[in-house]
Amino acid sequence: MNVYHITYEPHMETAYLYFWGCNFSCRGCIRRKNIYDIHLRAEKYRSNISNLIPSEWLEDPRKASEPLPVKFLSLSEITDVVNDLKPKRVTCLGGEPSIDPDLSDLFAGLKKSFRTYNTLLTNGYRLPVLDAVDEIQISLKAFDNRLHRFFTGKSNSSILKNLRSVYAYGPKLRVESIFIPGLIDEEEIEAIARFIADIDAQIPYRIDAFIPVPGTDWRRPTPQEIEDATSAAGEYLKNVSYLCGKERPRSQIRKIV
Repeated sequence: MNVYHITYEPHMETAYLYFWGCNFSCRGCIRRKNIYDIHLRAEKYRSNISNLIPSEWLEDPRKASEPLPVKFLSLSEITDVVNDLKPKRVTCLGGEPSIDPDLSDLFAGLKKSFRTYNTLLTNGYRLPVLDAVDEIQISLKAFDNRLHRFFTGKSNSSILKNLRSVYAYGPKLRVESIFIPGLIDEEEIEAIARFIADIDAQIPYRIDAFIPVPGTDWRRPTPQEIEDATSAAGEYLKNVSYLCGKERPRSQIRKIV
Protein backbone atom coordinates (compact mmCIF):
# COMPACT_ATOMS: atom_id res chain seq x y z
CA MET A 1 0.00 0.00 0.00
CA ASN A 2 0.97 3.68 -0.19
CA VAL A 3 0.79 4.23 3.59
CA TYR A 4 4.09 5.64 4.86
CA HIS A 5 3.26 7.38 8.15
CA ILE A 6 0.89 6.66 11.06
CA THR A 7 0.11 8.85 14.06
CA TYR A 8 -2.26 8.42 17.00
CA GLU A 9 -4.35 10.95 18.91
CA PRO A 10 -5.34 9.53 22.32
CA HIS A 11 -8.23 11.86 23.18
CA MET A 12 -10.35 10.78 20.21
CA GLU A 13 -8.65 7.35 20.06
CA THR A 14 -7.91 7.97 16.38
CA ALA A 15 -5.20 6.48 14.19
CA TYR A 16 -4.20 8.62 11.19
CA LEU A 17 -2.88 6.79 8.14
CA TYR A 18 -0.95 8.96 5.68
CA PHE A 19 -0.87 7.95 2.02
CA TRP A 20 1.85 8.94 -0.45
CA GLY A 21 0.98 10.12 -3.95
CA CYS A 22 -1.83 12.21 -5.42
CA ASN A 23 -3.79 12.64 -8.65
CA PHE A 24 -3.57 16.42 -8.23
CA SER A 25 -0.55 18.71 -8.43
CA CYS A 26 -1.77 21.47 -6.11
CA ARG A 27 0.39 24.58 -6.15
CA GLY A 28 -0.08 25.09 -2.42
CA CYS A 29 0.13 21.48 -1.22
CA ILE A 30 1.19 21.25 2.43
CA ARG A 31 3.22 18.12 1.59
CA ARG A 32 5.70 20.40 -0.16
CA LYS A 33 6.38 21.81 3.30
CA ASN A 34 6.08 18.76 5.51
CA ILE A 35 5.40 15.13 4.63
CA TYR A 36 4.53 14.21 8.22
CA ASP A 37 1.63 15.02 10.54
CA ILE A 38 1.87 18.80 11.04
CA HIS A 39 0.83 18.39 14.67
CA LEU A 40 4.09 16.66 15.50
CA ARG A 41 6.11 19.39 17.18
CA ALA A 42 9.47 17.68 17.41
CA GLU A 43 11.92 19.06 14.85
CA LYS A 44 13.05 15.60 13.78
CA TYR A 45 9.57 14.96 12.35
CA ARG A 46 9.51 18.15 10.31
CA SER A 47 10.77 18.27 6.77
CA ASN A 48 11.13 20.97 4.18
CA ILE A 49 10.95 18.61 1.24
CA SER A 50 10.96 21.23 -1.52
CA ASN A 51 14.74 20.82 -1.70
CA LEU A 52 14.69 17.05 -1.24
CA ILE A 53 11.99 15.59 -3.45
CA PRO A 54 11.09 16.54 -7.04
CA SER A 55 7.48 17.72 -7.10
CA GLU A 56 6.38 14.97 -9.52
CA TRP A 57 7.31 12.35 -6.92
CA LEU A 58 4.60 13.73 -4.68
CA GLU A 59 2.03 12.89 -7.34
CA ASP A 60 3.30 9.45 -8.36
CA PRO A 61 5.91 7.45 -6.40
CA ARG A 62 6.47 5.27 -9.48
CA LYS A 63 8.28 8.20 -11.09
CA ALA A 64 11.02 8.06 -8.49
CA SER A 65 14.38 7.21 -10.02
CA GLU A 66 15.89 6.91 -6.54
CA PRO A 67 14.51 5.45 -3.30
CA LEU A 68 11.94 7.73 -1.69
CA PRO A 69 12.64 9.06 1.83
CA VAL A 70 9.75 6.96 3.15
CA LYS A 71 8.96 3.28 3.61
CA PHE A 72 5.63 1.94 2.47
CA LEU A 73 3.72 -0.38 4.79
CA SER A 74 2.00 -3.56 3.68
CA LEU A 75 -1.63 -4.25 4.49
CA SER A 76 -0.58 -6.77 7.13
CA GLU A 77 1.84 -4.29 8.72
CA ILE A 78 -0.91 -1.68 8.94
CA THR A 79 -3.27 -4.24 10.47
CA ASP A 80 -0.62 -5.11 13.08
CA VAL A 81 -0.26 -1.44 14.04
CA VAL A 82 -4.02 -1.01 14.37
CA ASN A 83 -4.23 -4.20 16.42
CA ASP A 84 -1.63 -2.80 18.84
CA LEU A 85 -3.30 0.61 19.10
CA LYS A 86 -6.90 -0.61 19.19
CA PRO A 87 -8.28 2.78 18.07
CA LYS A 88 -11.98 3.52 17.88
CA ARG A 89 -11.43 5.59 14.75
CA VAL A 90 -9.17 5.38 11.70
CA THR A 91 -8.70 8.32 9.35
CA CYS A 92 -7.05 7.92 5.95
CA LEU A 93 -5.51 11.04 4.46
CA GLY A 94 -2.60 12.08 2.32
CA GLY A 95 -1.59 12.82 -0.27
CA GLU A 96 -4.64 11.18 -1.79
CA PRO A 97 -5.75 7.81 -0.38
CA SER A 98 -8.24 7.10 -3.18
CA ILE A 99 -5.50 6.36 -5.72
CA ASP A 100 -4.37 3.36 -3.66
CA PRO A 101 -6.00 0.27 -5.24
CA ASP A 102 -6.05 -1.51 -1.85
CA LEU A 103 -7.87 1.25 0.04
CA SER A 104 -11.30 -0.37 -0.07
CA ASP A 105 -9.84 -3.66 1.17
CA LEU A 106 -8.15 -1.79 4.02
CA PHE A 107 -11.39 -0.14 5.11
CA ALA A 108 -13.28 -3.43 4.86
CA GLY A 109 -10.64 -5.26 6.89
CA LEU A 110 -10.57 -2.60 9.60
CA LYS A 111 -14.35 -2.63 9.88
CA LYS A 112 -14.54 -6.42 10.04
CA SER A 113 -11.63 -7.01 12.43
CA PHE A 114 -11.73 -3.93 14.67
CA ARG A 115 -15.14 -2.30 14.08
CA THR A 116 -13.45 1.07 13.65
CA TYR A 117 -15.21 4.25 12.62
CA ASN A 118 -13.58 4.84 9.24
CA THR A 119 -13.06 8.32 7.78
CA LEU A 120 -11.71 9.17 4.34
CA LEU A 121 -10.17 12.57 3.60
CA THR A 122 -10.10 12.98 -0.17
CA ASN A 123 -10.11 15.50 -2.99
CA GLY A 124 -13.15 13.67 -4.33
CA TYR A 125 -11.80 13.30 -7.86
CA ARG A 126 -12.43 9.57 -7.75
CA LEU A 127 -14.14 7.46 -5.12
CA PRO A 128 -13.32 4.00 -3.78
CA VAL A 129 -15.95 1.51 -2.67
CA LEU A 130 -17.59 3.21 0.31
CA ASP A 131 -19.29 0.22 1.94
CA ALA A 132 -16.95 0.29 4.96
CA VAL A 133 -16.57 4.10 5.11
CA ASP A 134 -18.51 5.85 7.86
CA GLU A 135 -17.52 9.43 7.02
CA ILE A 136 -16.05 11.13 3.99
CA GLN A 137 -14.52 14.60 4.01
CA ILE A 138 -14.10 16.09 0.55
CA SER A 139 -11.71 18.97 0.02
CA LEU A 140 -13.21 21.18 -2.69
CA LYS A 141 -10.45 23.53 -3.78
CA ALA A 142 -12.61 25.81 -5.92
CA PHE A 143 -16.07 25.99 -7.50
CA ASP A 144 -14.84 27.96 -10.52
CA ASN A 145 -13.47 25.29 -12.87
CA ARG A 146 -10.75 27.50 -14.36
CA LEU A 147 -9.50 28.36 -10.90
CA HIS A 148 -9.64 24.71 -9.89
CA ARG A 149 -7.57 23.74 -12.94
CA PHE A 150 -5.06 26.47 -12.19
CA PHE A 151 -4.58 25.36 -8.60
CA THR A 152 -4.77 21.56 -8.97
CA GLY A 153 -4.15 20.80 -12.64
CA LYS A 154 -7.52 19.02 -12.91
CA SER A 155 -11.16 19.85 -13.63
CA ASN A 156 -13.61 19.84 -10.73
CA SER A 157 -16.52 18.43 -12.75
CA SER A 158 -16.20 14.88 -11.38
CA ILE A 159 -15.78 16.23 -7.83
CA LEU A 160 -19.03 18.19 -7.99
CA LYS A 161 -20.82 15.07 -9.26
CA ASN A 162 -19.18 12.89 -6.62
CA LEU A 163 -20.28 15.26 -3.85
CA ARG A 164 -23.88 14.71 -4.85
CA SER A 165 -23.31 10.96 -5.19
CA VAL A 166 -21.76 10.62 -1.74
CA TYR A 167 -24.61 12.57 -0.18
CA ALA A 168 -27.15 10.32 -1.89
CA TYR A 169 -25.23 7.15 -1.02
CA GLY A 170 -25.23 7.73 2.70
CA PRO A 171 -21.87 8.10 4.52
CA LYS A 172 -21.62 11.16 6.73
CA LEU A 173 -20.41 13.96 4.43
CA ARG A 174 -18.30 16.99 5.26
CA VAL A 175 -16.71 19.52 2.91
CA GLU A 176 -13.67 21.69 3.46
CA SER A 177 -11.82 24.37 1.47
CA ILE A 178 -8.58 26.29 1.83
CA PHE A 179 -8.83 30.09 2.06
CA ILE A 180 -5.97 31.68 0.09
CA PRO A 181 -5.99 35.50 -0.01
CA GLY A 182 -5.99 36.76 -3.57
CA LEU A 183 -6.79 33.36 -5.04
CA ILE A 184 -9.44 31.33 -3.22
CA ASP A 185 -10.94 34.23 -1.34
CA GLU A 186 -14.27 35.19 0.21
CA GLU A 187 -16.09 35.36 -3.12
CA GLU A 188 -14.97 31.86 -4.08
CA ILE A 189 -15.78 30.46 -0.62
CA GLU A 190 -19.27 31.92 -0.96
CA ALA A 191 -19.70 30.23 -4.35
CA ILE A 192 -18.68 26.89 -2.84
CA ALA A 193 -21.14 27.39 0.02
CA ARG A 194 -23.98 28.09 -2.44
CA PHE A 195 -23.19 24.86 -4.28
CA ILE A 196 -23.16 22.81 -1.06
CA ALA A 197 -26.41 24.40 0.09
CA ASP A 198 -28.02 23.31 -3.18
CA ILE A 199 -27.36 19.74 -2.03
CA ASP A 200 -28.20 20.26 1.66
CA ALA A 201 -27.67 23.34 3.81
CA GLN A 202 -27.02 21.05 6.79
CA ILE A 203 -23.78 19.62 5.34
CA PRO A 204 -20.89 20.73 7.60
CA TYR A 205 -18.40 23.02 5.86
CA ARG A 206 -14.97 23.97 7.20
CA ILE A 207 -12.69 26.74 5.95
CA ASP A 208 -8.97 26.19 6.52
CA ALA A 209 -6.43 29.00 6.53
CA PHE A 210 -3.73 28.55 3.90
CA ILE A 211 -0.32 27.66 5.31
CA PRO A 212 2.41 29.13 3.07
CA VAL A 213 4.60 26.50 1.41
CA PRO A 214 7.89 26.75 -0.50
CA GLY A 215 7.57 27.98 -4.06
CA THR A 216 4.43 30.09 -3.57
CA ASP A 217 3.90 33.80 -2.93
CA TRP A 218 0.49 33.50 -1.25
CA ARG A 219 0.27 34.61 2.36
CA ARG A 220 -1.57 33.24 5.34
CA PRO A 221 -5.01 34.90 5.75
CA THR A 222 -5.69 37.10 8.74
CA PRO A 223 -8.18 35.92 11.40
CA GLN A 224 -10.57 38.66 10.26
CA GLU A 225 -10.45 37.44 6.65
CA ILE A 226 -11.24 33.90 7.79
CA GLU A 227 -14.10 35.14 9.97
CA ASP A 228 -15.54 37.21 7.13
CA ALA A 229 -15.41 34.22 4.77
CA THR A 230 -17.08 32.07 7.42
CA SER A 231 -19.86 34.64 7.79
CA ALA A 232 -20.35 34.73 4.01
CA ALA A 233 -20.63 30.95 3.84
CA GLY A 234 -22.98 31.03 6.82
CA GLU A 235 -25.52 32.92 4.74
CA TYR A 236 -26.13 29.63 2.90
CA LEU A 237 -25.07 26.85 5.28
CA LYS A 238 -26.15 25.99 8.82
CA ASN A 239 -22.85 24.51 10.04
CA VAL A 240 -19.74 26.46 9.06
CA SER A 241 -16.47 26.39 11.00
CA TYR A 242 -12.89 27.42 10.38
CA LEU A 243 -9.30 26.66 11.31
CA CYS A 244 -6.74 29.45 11.52
CA GLY A 245 -3.85 26.99 11.32
CA LYS A 246 -2.60 27.57 14.85
CA GLU A 247 -4.99 25.26 16.69
CA ARG A 248 -3.49 22.51 18.79
CA PRO A 249 -4.88 18.98 19.11
CA ARG A 250 -6.72 18.11 22.30
CA SER A 251 -3.97 15.69 23.31
CA GLN A 252 -0.41 14.96 22.30
CA ILE A 253 -0.15 13.42 18.85
CA ARG A 254 2.10 10.37 18.88
CA LYS A 255 4.18 9.18 15.95
CA ILE A 256 3.71 5.44 15.53
CA VAL A 257 5.46 4.90 12.17
